[in-house]
Amino acid sequence: QVQLVESGGGLVQPGGSLRLSCAASGSIFSIPTMGWYRQAPGKPRDLVATMTTSGRTNYADSVKGRFTISRDNLKRTVTLQMTSLRPEDTADYYCNADVENLRFVLRNYWGQGTQVTVSS
Repeated sequence: QVQLVESGGGLVQPGGSLRLSCAASGSIFSIPTMGWYRQAPGKPRDLVATMTTSGRTNYADSVKGRFTISRDNLKRTVTLQMTSLRPEDTADYYCNADVENLRFVLRNYWGQGTQVTVSS
């Protein structure tokens, strides 16, 4: 069993910053990709940013230059540093990971989500 546990999030004013963290635990051999998605009310869940073990990143166009993803492969954590936040960044943010377990089976996992609200 694999768990993704998120922390961070909350209420911030426009132009402010927030930091989200996610830690993976369980029967893990490797985590090829970790990242973040978000879902605003009434909208589909969309990619925010992902990062591979080798450090290759993928960002949504809407967050490029404002958000930075990083990960610690040894600690099995991924962090999303969000700056210059806008009201349209308001959403539930979900940690996501492709995890290879101890039997070398690859599965995709989601965290429980953490809310980010950008409002004055």
